[in-house]
This record gives sequence, structure tokens and C-alpha cells, in this order.
Amino acid sequence: MPRVKGGTVTRKRRKKVLKLAKGYYGSKHTLYKVANQQVMKSLMYAFRDRRQKKRDFRKLWITRINAAARINGLSYSRLMHGLKLAGIEVNRKMLAELAVSDANAFAELANVAKQNINK
Repeated sequence: MPRVKGGTVTRKRRKKVLKLAKGYYGSKHTLYKVANQQVMKSLMYAFRDRRQKKRDFRKLWITRINAAARINGLSYSRLMHGLKLAGIEVNRKMLAELAVSDANAFAELANVAKQNINK
């Protein structure tokens, strides 16, 4: 009885990994063993960073809102507190967009926040 080599199945599996490793530096895109390790690590990074991306954007928005709030004489926390007291529900993404693109509208929101803090 001849032995089973399974050449086509193995080749297909390895080609799949090498295709995912396309563009990697050095032997990471040519040698199967090294490429497989890097592909596994890359998939782990991709999984982790899909979640981390959301955190990073929130941090960016908060930084932008804080910078614009300080121009208008408020801290970030006092601005957010004032908006909450005023019943204005604008998410951080939109506030950051206003801070960057429409400073006048942001200044009006900051004034509303100031008035509600002082009540």
C-alpha cells in the first residue's frame, strides 16, 4: 500500500498563508514557517486593534473638544457638565467636528454650558 502524501492539500494551505503574508518584509513573505508566525500575530493585532480604534478615536475627540473648550474659557469636564444640565445631547464625535470646522457654533454651545453651570 502506498503512503499518503497529501501534497495538494498541504500546498493549498501554505499558499493561503503566503498569500496573507504578501507585502511583509524579508523572509516573512517567502518562508512558510516564518510567514505563518507573522500572519498569526498580524491577525491578533487586527482583532485587538478593531477594539482599540474605538478608544483611540474617543481620546482624539475629547482632546479636540477640550482644546476648543479652553479657548472659550471652560474645561472639558465643565463644558460636558453644562451641556448635560442644559439637556443638550450632542455626542463627542459631533462636538469634535464642530470644534474643528465651525468654531462659532461651538462657542454658542460653550456659552449655553456656561449659563447652565452658573445657575
